[in-house]
Amino acid sequence: MRKLLLLTLLVAVPASAQLPGLRRRDPPPPMPVQAPIEVLRADFAAQSGGTTVYFATGSAVLNPAATTLLASQAMWLRQHPEVAVRIEGHGDPTDTRDHALALGAERAAEARNYLILLGLPAAQVSAMTWGKERPGPPSAVTTIVPAVPPSGGPPLIPAAG
Repeated sequence: MRKLLLLTLLVAVPASAQLPGLRRRDPPPPMPVQAPIEVLRADFAAQSGGTTVYFATGSAVLNPAATTLLASQAMWLRQHPEVAVRIEGHGDPTDTRDHALALGAERAAEARNYLILLGLPAAQVSAMTWGKERPGPPSAVTTIVPAVPPSGGPPLIPAAG
């Protein structure tokens, strides 16, 4: 009687109701192609025309050459929303430490605000100043493509396409 009941249950239970360990599993989804940050930095610099915006000495006002370069950078960044950038402001070589920090902050904020004005999300662009603490191009801001995307993901960023 037990054997007949067991045989009836085995026939009545569909194959998909087997134990989880006995089911055929689907293959894991393919991992996205990863591009090292150096490749993205090189592409950003080549496609946007450069990474450094220069200002007149003692000024944080964007000139026509600066707005053209920032517009090119914004176009590249709109095509790569997974990439975040950091704008690093630098002071003038003749400035005092405090003045160089303030001027670098103004320059970085000016460049960041212009990129946001061109349609980039604020979360994609951050700004900071180095003043004289870390040497960089004098009278300039540098756009840096960092190793971490805005979502705080891994140090490698998925390649487009």
